[in-house]
Order: sequence, then C-alpha cells, then structure tokens
Amino acid sequence: MPATADTLAALKTRFPALETSEFAGQTRVVLAKNTFERAMTMLRDELKFDLLVDVTCVDYLNFRDAKDRFGLVYLLANTVTAERITVRVYLNEPELTIPSMVPLYAGANWLEREAFDMFGIVFEGHPDLRRIMMPEEFEAHPLRKDYPLQGRGERHNFPVLTRNQA
Repeated sequence: MPATADTLAALKTRFPALETSEFAGQTRVVLAKNTFERAMTMLRDELKFDLLVDVTCVDYLNFRDAKDRFGLVYLLANTVTAERITVRVYLNEPELTIPSMVPLYAGANWLEREAFDMFGIVFEGHPDLRRIMMPEEFEAHPLRKDYPLQGRGERHNFPVLTRNQA
C-alpha cells in the first residue's frame, strides 16, 4: 500500500522542498542530503515506518537527463498500516558520504556495507563499514557503471578457489 496523503502532508510540512511522486502504486520521495537524517528519523519515530525493507544504490552515469551520479534508495514500511515508501537521496562525487541509518534501523548494517562495497558510498557513523562481498584488498567498486565489465585485471591478484576449497 502506498504512503497515505496524511504521511506525505506531514513530511511536506516539515520538509517543504520534498519531491514526491508515485510510480506503479509506490510512493516515492526525494530528500535533500542535508535533510536525510532528520526525515528518516521522522519517518521512523513519528510516522511509524518501523521496518527497513531494503537499501540499494543506482548509478546514473550516462543515464539520459540524469542530474546526479548516484541515487541511494531506502525502502521503508509501516507494519501496522501496511504503508510503504521509497526514500531516495542523490549523491555526487567527490562527496559520497551520508549518515548511516544503522542507529535507526539495525537491519541497515549489511545493506549499507553492500552499497559501500559495490558503489563506494561512505556511511558516516556506521559501526562496521568494511567490504562485505569483495576482498578487503580490492580497491574498486564493481557496480559502478564506469567499472569495466571484464574488470581491471585485479582477479589475477587473488587466489581462485576451487569447489572443494570453498
């Protein structure tokens, strides 16, 4: 169920520059980076979006009409009313830092680590921000659109495990 008009009105009252849209029955909001932490706190504490469903990132490099490089996406749900909301905040290089939502949603821990590992987004205040999928020595972020499909030759620097070793 998309977020209600009351939920959106409450957000817009506190954050007048909030952009909203609806797509495929889903309510989407775009937050300015400087309001992200306060708005997420409001969503959890006042509007009762108590469930973090997912965190992901989109790289808009070479995307037609894109004004920003990365879109960080948080999917939230209110488990009492069944409302759902998609929260997006845009980030651009070189400033890819955003407050971690782990203090609000413990489930953000590994999801933010994945966005850090794959896209290079830095979550300020994260309790354990380190790679979760790639080896610690890996220096790139493989889901960025400017990362070559065949890699940069770094696979030769890591041991290949056989099925019996894994």
